[in-house]
Amino acid sequence: MNDRQDIAVATQPAGDNEPLLRVENLKKYFLINKAWQAKNRKYLRAVDGVSFTLDAGKTIGIVGESGCGKTTMGRTILRLNDVTDGRILFNGTDLAKLKGAALRKMRPQFQMIFQDPYSSLSPRMPVGEIIGEAVKVHNIVPKSEYKEYILDVMQKCGLQTHYYERYPHEFSGGQRQRICIAKCLALKPKLVVCDEPVSALDVSIQAQVINLFKDLQQQNNLAYVFISHDLSVVEHISDEVGVMYLGNMVEFAPKKDLFGNPMHPYTQALLSAVPMPDPSTKMKRIILTGDIPSPANPPRGCKFHTRCGRCMDICKEVEPQFKDYGGKHFVACHLYAQDT
Repeated sequence: MNDRQDIAVATQPAGDNEPLLRVENLKKYFLINKAWQAKNRKYLRAVDGVSFTLDAGKTIGIVGESGCGKTTMGRTILRLNDVTDGRILFNGTDLAKLKGAALRKMRPQFQMIFQDPYSSLSPRMPVGEIIGEAVKVHNIVPKSEYKEYILDVMQKCGLQTHYYERYPHEFSGGQRQRICIAKCLALKPKLVVCDEPVSALDVSIQAQVINLFKDLQQQNNLAYVFISHDLSVVEHISDEVGVMYLGNMVEFAPKKDLFGNPMHPYTQALLSAVPMPDPSTKMKRIILTGDIPSPANPPRGCKFHTRCGRCMDICKEVEPQFKDYGGKHFVACHLYAQDT
C-alpha cells in the first residue's frame, strides 16, 4: 500500500465537536521471549488498553509510579514506538495506520519534550541550528525568512537572540529546557507530549518553565499531554488528570474532581503522599504494601489487588470496567457499581 492509500485508509472526517486527540484501547507490548511457537512467546505489557480524549488548547496530566507506562504511552501516541493494538485519532487521522512518508508529513503537528534537556540536544550544533534543523527539513518557512523566524521563536521562549551561535554546554538546565521548547514550538505543533520536562530543574526554574508552557499554550492553542511524578505541578498545569498503574488507566477525571474526590484506592494513596506546606496540617498517609507486579506477568483481575487494602474476592478474578461515574469521572474499581 502506498503513502496516498495509507492516508486515505487512516483518515476519517472529524466533526466540529471532535477532540484533537482520541486514544482508544491503546496497547504497546514488547516481546521478551522469542519462542518459535507464538503461544510460548512472552510479552511485557507496557501499555495495556488506555483510552482518553484531549481537546485543542487543553492539558491532560498523566501520573503514576515509575514503570507504570506513562512515558511509553506518550512515545507510542507520537509513533516513536510501533502500536501493538488500538487507535490514535489525531484530527480524525489514525496515526496507528500511518507509515513512511505519510507519517513524516504529519510529524510537525505533534512533538515531544524529553525529561533530560541536555541529552536531547546535540552538543556539536549551535542553538540556532538545533532549533532550525527540523524547520528546514519540513519547509516550515521560506529560506529568506528562516533566521528571522528562528530568532522570533527564541524570543517567545525567553531566549536572547545572541544565544543563536552558542552551544548547549554554555547554558543552565532551565535555559536548555527553553531551547528544547523552542525546538518543538518552531514546527508549529498542535499537540505536545511533555515527558517530565521540569523534574531535573530547580524549584524556582520549574515555576518559570511551567509559566512558559501556559503562556505558549494560550498564544498558540497548544494541547499538552503532561507526564509527571509531581502531583503539585500536575494540579497547577492540567485541566484533566489520568492515573496509570501497570499499563492501565485506573482513574481519569477533571482536575478538581480528581484532587477533591479521588475514587480509586491507588489515587487516594498517591495523593496522601503529597507533602503539605503547612506543618500543622496532618495528612493520613496510606501505605501501600508489597511490590509492583511485573508487567510481563500481571496478576489476574484488578492489577492493583495485590497491594490494595480494600481488596475483595472479585478483585482477584474479574478485571473492573473503566466506567464514567458522572461528570466525566472514569474509574476502574469494583468498589463501585459495575453494571453496564
